[in-house]
Amino acid sequence: MGKKEIVNVFKVMAPGGQATPAPPLGPVLGSKGVNPGQFIQKFNAATQAIKGKIVGCIVTVYSDKSFELEIKNSPASILILEAVGKDKGAGVPNKDKIGTLSKDALRKIAEGKMADLNSHSIEAAMKVIAGTARSMGVTVEA
Repeated sequence: MGKKEIVNVFKVMAPGGQATPAPPLGPVLGSKGVNPGQFIQKFNAATQAIKGKIVGCIVTVYSDKSFELEIKNSPASILILEAVGKDKGAGVPNKDKIGTLSKDALRKIAEGKMADLNSHSIEAAMKVIAGTARSMGVTVEA
C-alpha cells in the first residue's frame, strides 16, 4: 500500500462535542473536500470531554478523500475570557478594562497552553498569555 498524498491542510474552530454540519462549519468542510457528516462524528467523539468549549482543530485531507484530525487546546483568548467571566474582550483595550487576571489563573492558562506555545519556560509562556490578556482589555496582576 502506497503512501497517501496530502491534498489540503486547514484549521477550523468549533465547540467541543457540539459541532454541527450547519454553517459556518459544513460549507467550509465541503469546499475543502471533507465529508461534513464524517468530520462532525469524529470531531464530536474526540472532544466529548470538553463539551461546549471552543477548540481548534487541524484537518489534513488526503487524495482518497480520507482525513485526519488533530485537536488543539482552546485559544488563549477563550481561556482568558473564561477566567475573568466575560463573553468578549474590550472594544478599546487601552481605555476600557473588562476584568483582572490573577497570577495563579495566568499560570494555569500558561501551563495548559504550553504545548501550543513556542516558549521554553512557564515564565515565558505566562508573558505571552499576559500580552494576549492586555490586548483584550484584561488587567494582569503583577
